[in-house]
Amino acid sequence: MTYQLIAFSVDAGVATIALNRPDRRNAMSDEMRSEFVDALQAVASDNAIRALVLTGCGSAFCAGGDISGMKRRLEAPQGDVAFNGWTRQQGVHRVQSLLLNLPKPTIAAVNGAAAGLGADTALACDFLIGSERSKFTWSYIKRGLIPDGGGCYFLPRRVGLPRAKELIFTGRMVDAEEAVALGILDRKVASGELRAAAQAWAVELAQGSAAALALSKKILNQTFERSAHEIFDLGSQAQAICYTSAEHREAVMAFLAKSSAQE
Repeated sequence: MTYQLIAFSVDAGVATIALNRPDRRNAMSDEMRSEFVDALQAVASDNAIRALVLTGCGSAFCAGGDISGMKRRLEAPQGDVAFNGWTRQQGVHRVQSLLLNLPKPTIAAVNGAAAGLGADTALACDFLIGSERSKFTWSYIKRGLIPDGGGCYFLPRRVGLPRAKELIFTGRMVDAEEAVALGILDRKVASGELRAAAQAWAVELAQGSAAALALSKKILNQTFERSAHEIFDLGSQAQAICYTSAEHREAVMAFLAKSSAQE
């Protein structure tokens, strides 16, 4: 597929999706969202792709939702506003769910400002890496809105409930240093090294069994919502699948062969 509003590439088994509306600070339009969905589905279905890096072109990661879309919503007939909004939310949540549940490691390389939906989208990834240029704001409150991209779910899991409330209630800016201290950013590197560092980290994360990675991620994403007993049950089912994988068999046979050679 040819993309216009994202840049898509694959190197060493790592896909990179770069939001590509630099003149709009990569604000998420409906058209960009459609391309983003297609790209995420392509990553999920391609076994040769082992991990994903998400970043932005230009000086920003993602400025959030596109203001022109907000304007169109306000201009709709009063009786259509709620249903139009609900319909749009389905599209937003589809992207966030695809990103959250991608059966491969995901890294947000936050190259600049991540605001509103942009901040939520970064948090939908497994890991966040940034630079001195990274900054975050859950600025929805300043538009009379709530975090609709999963911020009410993701942020408390990153920073704890009271801090998440403070960041969402105020919509204040968090710079890179504070983002590291709060646990929003997992790693911080020099801006000129960001893409390379994200790529190298993705390669490292993707070295293990693809099946074991996917199943582990699926379970870990449910850890806070389920009981220990339920997690054990999910683990038993996942392990049974792993027992049948070629990667497990090859690893065991290699270990046994090494042990025999040392006897």
